[in-house]
Amino acid sequence: MLYLGCPVWANPAWKNSIYPKDQPAVQYLAQYARFFNTAEGNTSFYADPSTETLTRWQHDTPDDYRFVLKVPQRLSHQQQADLSQLTAWLALLSPLAHKLALVHLQLPAHLGPDTLPRLSSMVQQISQHYRCAVEVRHPAYFDKGQHEVALHKMLQHYGAERVVIDSRALFAVPPTTPALVDAQAKKPRVAVHAISFSDTPMLRFIGSDDMALNRQFYQPWLGKITQWLKMGKTPFCFFHTPDNTLAPQLCRQFATDLGYPHPCLAPWPGEQQYSLL
Repeated sequence: MLYLGCPVWANPAWKNSIYPKDQPAVQYLAQYARFFNTAEGNTSFYADPSTETLTRWQHDTPDDYRFVLKVPQRLSHQQQADLSQLTAWLALLSPLAHKLALVHLQLPAHLGPDTLPRLSSMVQQISQHYRCAVEVRHPAYFDKGQHEVALHKMLQHYGAERVVIDSRALFAVPPTTPALVDAQAKKPRVAVHAISFSDTPMLRFIGSDDMALNRQFYQPWLGKITQWLKMGKTPFCFFHTPDNTLAPQLCRQFATDLGYPHPCLAPWPGEQQYSLL
Protein backbone atom coordinates (compact mmCIF):
# COMPACT_ATOMS: atom_id res chain seq x y z
CA MET A 1 0.00 0.00 0.00
CA LEU A 2 1.09 3.56 -0.71
CA TYR A 3 0.65 6.15 2.01
CA LEU A 4 0.48 9.60 0.48
CA GLY A 5 -0.09 12.90 2.25
CA CYS A 6 0.74 16.50 3.00
CA PRO A 7 2.81 18.21 5.71
CA VAL A 8 -0.36 19.30 7.58
CA TRP A 9 -4.10 18.73 7.47
CA ALA A 10 -5.36 22.00 9.01
CA ASN A 11 -4.96 24.45 6.13
CA PRO A 12 -7.83 26.88 5.45
CA ALA A 13 -6.35 27.56 1.99
CA TRP A 14 -7.58 24.12 0.96
CA LYS A 15 -11.21 25.28 0.98
CA ASN A 16 -10.95 25.56 -2.80
CA SER A 17 -9.79 21.95 -3.06
CA ILE A 18 -10.27 19.13 -0.53
CA TYR A 19 -12.47 21.15 1.85
CA PRO A 20 -15.91 22.57 1.11
CA LYS A 21 -16.19 26.33 1.38
CA ASP A 22 -18.01 26.12 4.72
CA GLN A 23 -15.86 23.36 6.29
CA PRO A 24 -15.48 23.92 10.08
CA ALA A 25 -11.88 23.66 11.27
CA VAL A 26 -12.79 20.96 13.80
CA GLN A 27 -13.71 18.70 10.87
CA TYR A 28 -10.52 19.24 8.86
CA LEU A 29 -8.86 15.95 9.79
CA ALA A 30 -11.93 13.80 9.10
CA GLN A 31 -12.36 15.48 5.71
CA TYR A 32 -8.65 15.30 4.90
CA ALA A 33 -8.64 11.57 5.71
CA ARG A 34 -11.25 10.96 3.01
CA PHE A 35 -8.59 11.69 0.38
CA PHE A 36 -5.23 11.13 2.06
CA ASN A 37 -4.22 8.22 4.26
CA THR A 38 -1.36 9.89 6.15
CA ALA A 39 0.11 13.29 7.09
CA GLU A 40 3.25 14.61 8.70
CA GLY A 41 2.38 15.24 12.33
CA ASN A 42 4.40 18.41 12.77
CA THR A 43 2.25 19.68 15.65
CA SER A 44 3.95 17.27 18.05
CA PHE A 45 7.30 18.90 17.23
CA TYR A 46 6.17 22.08 18.98
CA ALA A 47 3.75 20.89 21.68
CA ASP A 48 2.59 17.61 23.18
CA PRO A 49 -0.91 16.62 22.04
CA SER A 50 -3.33 15.98 24.88
CA THR A 51 -4.95 12.60 25.45
CA GLU A 52 -8.22 14.15 24.31
CA THR A 53 -6.61 15.35 21.07
CA LEU A 54 -5.06 11.97 20.33
CA THR A 55 -8.35 10.24 21.02
CA ARG A 56 -10.11 12.62 18.64
CA TRP A 57 -7.51 11.95 15.93
CA GLN A 58 -8.08 8.24 16.40
CA HIS A 59 -11.84 8.70 16.13
CA ASP A 60 -11.73 11.05 13.12
CA THR A 61 -9.72 8.75 10.85
CA PRO A 62 -10.56 5.42 9.18
CA ASP A 63 -8.98 2.15 10.25
CA ASP A 64 -6.40 2.17 7.45
CA TYR A 65 -5.21 5.72 8.17
CA ARG A 66 -1.68 6.00 9.56
CA PHE A 67 -0.05 8.83 11.50
CA VAL A 68 3.58 9.91 11.40
CA LEU A 69 4.40 12.03 14.46
CA LYS A 70 7.55 14.05 15.00
CA VAL A 71 9.61 13.83 18.19
CA PRO A 72 9.40 17.14 20.13
CA GLN A 73 12.18 19.58 19.35
CA ARG A 74 12.95 19.88 23.07
CA LEU A 75 14.24 16.30 22.82
CA SER A 76 15.59 16.10 19.27
CA HIS A 77 17.37 19.45 19.20
CA GLN A 78 18.69 19.76 22.77
CA GLN A 79 21.63 17.53 23.61
CA GLN A 80 21.18 18.19 27.33
CA ALA A 81 17.61 16.90 27.39
CA ASP A 82 16.87 14.01 29.73
CA LEU A 83 16.06 11.03 27.52
CA SER A 84 13.68 9.66 30.15
CA GLN A 85 11.36 12.35 28.79
CA LEU A 86 11.37 10.48 25.49
CA THR A 87 10.00 7.37 27.19
CA ALA A 88 7.26 9.47 28.77
CA TRP A 89 6.42 11.07 25.43
CA LEU A 90 6.17 7.69 23.70
CA ALA A 91 3.78 6.49 26.43
CA LEU A 92 1.66 9.58 25.81
CA LEU A 93 0.96 8.41 22.25
CA SER A 94 -0.82 5.21 23.30
CA PRO A 95 -4.35 6.42 22.32
CA LEU A 96 -3.31 6.23 18.65
CA ALA A 97 -2.35 2.56 19.13
CA HIS A 98 -2.07 0.77 15.76
CA LYS A 99 -2.53 3.98 13.72
CA LEU A 100 0.93 5.33 14.57
CA ALA A 101 3.09 3.98 11.74
CA LEU A 102 6.28 5.98 12.24
CA VAL A 103 7.90 8.21 14.82
CA HIS A 104 9.85 10.85 12.93
CA LEU A 105 13.10 11.86 14.64
CA GLN A 106 14.37 14.99 12.89
CA LEU A 107 17.83 16.32 13.78
CA PRO A 108 19.13 19.84 13.13
CA ALA A 109 22.05 20.40 10.77
CA HIS A 110 24.52 21.14 13.57
CA LEU A 111 24.21 17.67 15.12
CA GLY A 112 26.73 15.42 13.43
CA PRO A 113 28.65 12.18 13.95
CA ASP A 114 29.94 13.20 17.38
CA THR A 115 26.38 12.87 18.69
CA LEU A 116 25.75 9.46 17.08
CA PRO A 117 25.81 7.61 20.45
CA ARG A 118 22.96 9.77 21.74
CA LEU A 119 21.07 9.37 18.45
CA SER A 120 21.52 5.61 18.74
CA SER A 121 20.06 5.66 22.26
CA MET A 122 17.01 7.60 21.04
CA VAL A 123 16.45 5.26 18.10
CA GLN A 124 16.73 2.28 20.43
CA GLN A 125 14.10 3.72 22.77
CA ILE A 126 11.69 4.59 19.99
CA SER A 127 12.15 1.24 18.25
CA GLN A 128 11.02 -0.60 21.37
CA HIS A 129 7.56 0.87 20.77
CA TYR A 130 7.22 2.07 17.18
CA ARG A 131 9.04 2.09 13.85
CA CYS A 132 11.49 4.99 13.81
CA ALA A 133 12.37 7.20 10.83
CA VAL A 134 15.46 9.38 11.30
CA GLU A 135 16.05 12.60 9.37
CA VAL A 136 19.63 13.87 9.45
CA ARG A 137 20.87 17.14 7.98
CA HIS A 138 24.56 17.32 8.95
CA PRO A 139 26.80 17.21 5.80
CA ALA A 140 28.91 14.37 7.22
CA TYR A 141 25.94 12.03 6.99
CA PHE A 142 25.89 12.54 3.21
CA ASP A 143 29.59 11.83 2.61
CA LYS A 144 29.16 8.20 1.50
CA GLY A 145 32.06 7.50 3.82
CA GLN A 146 32.61 6.32 7.36
CA HIS A 147 30.08 8.63 9.02
CA GLU A 148 27.24 7.70 6.69
CA VAL A 149 28.16 4.01 6.92
CA ALA A 150 28.09 4.19 10.73
CA LEU A 151 24.67 5.86 10.64
CA HIS A 152 23.28 3.22 8.29
CA LYS A 153 24.61 0.34 10.37
CA MET A 154 22.92 1.77 13.44
CA LEU A 155 19.60 2.25 11.65
CA GLN A 156 19.71 -1.26 10.21
CA HIS A 157 20.47 -2.68 13.65
CA TYR A 158 17.26 -1.23 15.06
CA GLY A 159 15.13 -1.73 11.94
CA ALA A 160 14.79 2.04 11.58
CA GLU A 161 14.46 4.11 8.42
CA ARG A 162 16.43 7.03 7.07
CA VAL A 163 14.09 9.78 5.88
CA VAL A 164 14.81 10.63 2.26
CA ILE A 165 14.67 14.37 1.52
CA ASP A 166 14.38 15.68 -2.03
CA SER A 167 14.35 19.49 -2.10
CA ARG A 168 15.87 19.96 -5.56
CA ALA A 169 12.69 21.40 -7.07
CA LEU A 170 12.40 24.01 -4.32
CA PHE A 171 15.94 25.28 -4.84
CA ALA A 172 15.71 25.15 -8.65
CA VAL A 173 13.74 28.42 -8.70
CA PRO A 174 14.75 31.92 -7.57
CA PRO A 175 13.14 33.13 -4.31
CA THR A 176 10.74 35.59 -5.94
CA THR A 177 7.91 35.35 -3.39
CA PRO A 178 7.79 35.61 0.41
CA ALA A 179 6.72 31.96 0.58
CA LEU A 180 9.73 30.86 -1.47
CA VAL A 181 12.10 33.00 0.59
CA ASP A 182 10.75 31.44 3.78
CA ALA A 183 10.81 27.88 2.42
CA GLN A 184 14.35 28.13 1.06
CA ALA A 185 15.54 29.56 4.37
CA LYS A 186 14.00 26.74 6.42
CA LYS A 187 14.15 23.61 4.28
CA PRO A 188 17.33 21.51 4.01
CA ARG A 189 19.39 21.51 0.85
CA VAL A 190 21.05 18.11 0.98
CA ALA A 191 22.02 15.33 -1.40
CA VAL A 192 19.27 12.89 -2.35
CA HIS A 193 20.01 9.38 -1.12
CA ALA A 194 17.21 7.03 -2.17
CA ILE A 195 17.53 4.34 0.45
CA SER A 196 15.34 2.05 2.54
CA PHE A 197 16.22 -0.26 5.42
CA SER A 198 12.75 -1.54 6.30
CA ASP A 199 9.27 -2.14 4.92
CA THR A 200 8.28 1.51 5.45
CA PRO A 201 10.52 3.89 3.46
CA MET A 202 9.75 7.58 3.98
CA LEU A 203 10.12 10.30 1.34
CA ARG A 204 9.74 14.04 1.88
CA PHE A 205 9.51 15.75 -1.53
CA ILE A 206 9.79 19.51 -1.09
CA GLY A 207 8.61 21.14 -4.28
CA SER A 208 7.91 24.56 -5.72
CA ASP A 209 4.62 26.04 -6.92
CA ASP A 210 5.56 25.14 -10.50
CA MET A 211 3.86 21.79 -11.09
CA ALA A 212 5.67 21.13 -14.36
CA LEU A 213 9.02 21.68 -12.63
CA ASN A 214 7.98 19.41 -9.76
CA ARG A 215 7.07 16.70 -12.26
CA GLN A 216 10.53 16.98 -13.80
CA PHE A 217 12.22 16.42 -10.44
CA TYR A 218 9.98 13.64 -9.13
CA GLN A 219 10.27 11.54 -12.28
CA PRO A 220 12.91 9.22 -10.74
CA TRP A 221 10.61 8.66 -7.76
CA LEU A 222 7.91 7.17 -9.97
CA GLY A 223 10.24 4.26 -10.69
CA LYS A 224 11.57 3.96 -7.15
CA ILE A 225 8.13 3.98 -5.51
CA THR A 226 6.90 1.42 -8.04
CA GLN A 227 9.94 -0.73 -7.25
CA TRP A 228 9.31 -0.50 -3.49
CA LEU A 229 5.65 -1.42 -3.95
CA LYS A 230 6.58 -4.45 -6.05
CA MET A 231 8.98 -5.51 -3.28
CA GLY A 232 6.06 -5.51 -0.84
CA LYS A 233 7.16 -2.34 0.93
CA THR A 234 4.75 0.31 2.23
CA PRO A 235 6.15 3.72 1.26
CA PHE A 236 5.17 6.90 3.10
CA CYS A 237 5.43 9.88 0.75
CA PHE A 238 4.86 13.49 1.77
CA PHE A 239 4.70 16.38 -0.69
CA HIS A 240 5.38 20.02 0.21
CA THR A 241 5.02 23.29 -1.68
CA PRO A 242 6.35 26.65 -0.38
CA ASP A 243 3.26 27.58 1.65
CA ASN A 244 1.61 24.17 1.12
CA THR A 245 -1.43 25.68 -0.60
CA LEU A 246 -0.75 23.41 -3.59
CA ALA A 247 0.45 20.39 -1.60
CA PRO A 248 -2.78 18.39 -2.20
CA GLN A 249 -2.56 19.07 -5.94
CA LEU A 250 1.07 17.96 -5.99
CA CYS A 251 0.14 14.72 -4.23
CA ARG A 252 -2.63 14.12 -6.74
CA GLN A 253 -0.39 14.85 -9.72
CA PHE A 254 2.17 12.37 -8.41
CA ALA A 255 -0.46 9.66 -7.84
CA THR A 256 -1.80 10.25 -11.36
CA ASP A 257 1.64 9.96 -12.94
CA LEU A 258 2.41 6.90 -10.81
CA GLY A 259 -0.78 5.25 -12.02
CA TYR A 260 -1.71 4.32 -8.48
CA PRO A 261 -5.42 4.23 -7.51
CA HIS A 262 -5.05 6.46 -4.47
CA PRO A 263 -8.12 8.04 -2.77
CA CYS A 264 -6.76 11.53 -3.53
CA LEU A 265 -7.80 10.98 -7.16
CA ALA A 266 -11.50 11.09 -6.21
CA PRO A 267 -13.39 14.35 -6.88
CA TRP A 268 -12.74 17.05 -4.28
CA PRO A 269 -15.75 18.96 -2.90
CA GLY A 270 -13.97 22.32 -2.85
CA GLU A 271 -13.17 22.02 -6.54
CA GLN A 272 -16.79 21.21 -7.32
CA GLN A 273 -18.05 24.20 -5.36
CA TYR A 274 -15.44 26.46 -6.92
CA SER A 275 -16.38 25.36 -10.45
CA LEU A 276 -20.00 26.43 -9.86
CA LEU A 277 -19.06 30.01 -8.93
